[in-house]
Amino acid sequence: MKRLMPILSGALFILSLSGTPLFAQKPHGGGGGNSGATSAAMHGAGGEHGNGAGNSSMASGRGATASSPTTVLTKNTKLDTHLTSLLQDKGLLPKGTDLKDACAGFKNLGQCVAAIHVSHNLRIPFACLSADIRGAAPASETTCPTGTGSSKMSLGKSIEALSPNASSKTEVKTATKQADDDIKEAEDSSKS
Repeated sequence: MKRLMPILSGALFILSLSGTPLFAQKPHGGGGGNSGATSAAMHGAGGEHGNGAGNSSMASGRGATASSPTTVLTKNTKLDTHLTSLLQDKGLLPKGTDLKDACAGFKNLGQCVAAIHVSHNLRIPFACLSADIRGAAPASETTCPTGTGSSKMSLGKSIEALSPNASSKTEVKTATKQADDDIKEAEDSSKS
């Protein structure tokens, strides 16, 4: 046994250098039964390690999380209709706003809906958050701080830049939960 340990240690070391993952991480749900994974997490509102902001790699039984919000909403018109109505009824999305247009450029639907909630919760113009997350200049009619949209950043980093007195981790966590609830409610409504 003592002779076997150095051989196994060496083999593991060589495998780790090759970039081959030694141990796969078990996703938190993601199957059809939604075993512990929340809907927004499966749509990507969950976050980066550290600041909990904006991208998820979990697979969803309902569709690929790598799909852009526009693709997801175009393919699932019932979800688009129900989620848009829900966000408008809550006063989070102005009447007449197309959710597909509002979410264009976001990595996933969960990230977009979480940003909509952050905008409402912190009274930050959505156009400024969107510009930071997309890494694109905000529309000329918006009043965003200088430098907004100059580079792509996570939702948490955007909160830090646009509302420095807010706790970005707490705000992202709160908005992610709100986005999860909204997406789940819209999904449930679209099934009936």
